[in-house]
Amino acid sequence: MTTAKNTAVLTALSLFAWVMLLWLMLMTSIQTASAFSLQRLDIQRGAQTHDSMVVLDARPQAQYLAGHIPGAFSFSWEDYTRPDSYGVNYRIFPVAELCSALGAYGISAQSTVLIYGDADTSWGGEGWLAWLFAYLGHQGPVYLLDGGIQAWQAARLPVVTTPPATVEAVSYTADLQQQLAISAQQIAARQDQITLVDTRNYWLEWFPGHLPQAVHLDWKEFYQGDTKSPLDGDALRQLLASKGIDVSKPVVYYCTGGIRSGYCWMVHELSGLPSAINFEGGTEEWDAYRKTP
Repeated sequence: MTTAKNTAVLTALSLFAWVMLLWLMLMTSIQTASAFSLQRLDIQRGAQTHDSMVVLDARPQAQYLAGHIPGAFSFSWEDYTRPDSYGVNYRIFPVAELCSALGAYGISAQSTVLIYGDADTSWGGEGWLAWLFAYLGHQGPVYLLDGGIQAWQAARLPVVTTPPATVEAVSYTADLQQQLAISAQQIAARQDQITLVDTRNYWLEWFPGHLPQAVHLDWKEFYQGDTKSPLDGDALRQLLASKGIDVSKPVVYYCTGGIRSGYCWMVHELSGLPSAINFEGGTEEWDAYRKTP
């Protein structure tokens, strides 16, 4: 009888320990997920404070070399994606390589970073870069220069054509936020639990074929004005509602390879809505998944 009681007590204690462990893991996940800070920075404040931040230009190299904000480093998706081992295009570099690249620019996980682009030549690369920092679990503030290089030049602020001086490399430690990404296999298993949004061109890409149950919303509708500034929260909510997009379920944005959808993710994140997901593998991964026996 005593042995049975002892066994029952041990079982209860073991169950309690597991419950506590799961609770701690959940709380840690919630705290980590909420640690990422992405904010807009207007041109006036950007001009006054960019010297105190690490500035990253998300446009292609050609545009960067033609003229960029003084002190800015180039960080285009074109230079940090490649086909993976399965032949899927536009996949982000392995985490270790990304950390090394960021560290070479003097960026640690606690650094304050200012991102800008043009929402055009980079296919929304500034959004991809914002998502990348969130996915890596960046702890320092990340700012988006509102209006990008267009607004900077419209304000008659200086641009240069020479890269900044080499800086001392530091260590960048990632803390991956897996909840901000999703695989093709996970989408197939969770289609009734998520809201899929296809951000590609309607006639050239969506109409010929798209993921099942996806709603179409071109990524170019996520910005406005001559400077292509991201929609504010109210405008985004109205846009999503007009397309019948259900935000009560996790919203998953996708395109061909996670770039344009990364921009949509960024605008969604800035809006104050519950965090969305960027299907970074896009239709490239989905097509490969469907062909898998």
